[in-house]
Amino acid sequence: MARIMALDFGTKRTGIAVSDELKMIASGLTTVKTPELLDFLEKYFKEENVELVLVGEPKQKDDAASPVEVYILQFLKIFIKKFPEMPLKRIDERFTSKMAFQSMIDSGLKKKKRRDKALIDEISATIILQSYLYE
Repeated sequence: MARIMALDFGTKRTGIAVSDELKMIASGLTTVKTPELLDFLEKYFKEENVELVLVGEPKQKDDAASPVEVYILQFLKIFIKKFPEMPLKRIDERFTSKMAFQSMIDSGLKKKKRRDKALIDEISATIILQSYLYE
């Protein structure tokens, strides 16, 4: 059985979530500094069986690409060269950061913890993955 991974890519850090092997539950895995992301993925892919990587596709309200899309496309070129056998799929990630922040409020996290941008990125990746699993 293999997992599905979701990435909420950012220029500074990337939130990562993975599914269970039955592909029913999405869980936040970690947040990695983006310059260290490829090394992290290489190690993770050696230790765990991943069958698909979802990468968030940030769009603005008018459906235009977000400015960070340029950096995501650069990352994807390198990813495809480094992991040519790993399937990739882009997923609309509009409003995931707002949803992540709201889920932090709903779960009762204190204001100081809600300011943790890394946690927001990890939760955003989890939301991206969970939305894919629900499809």
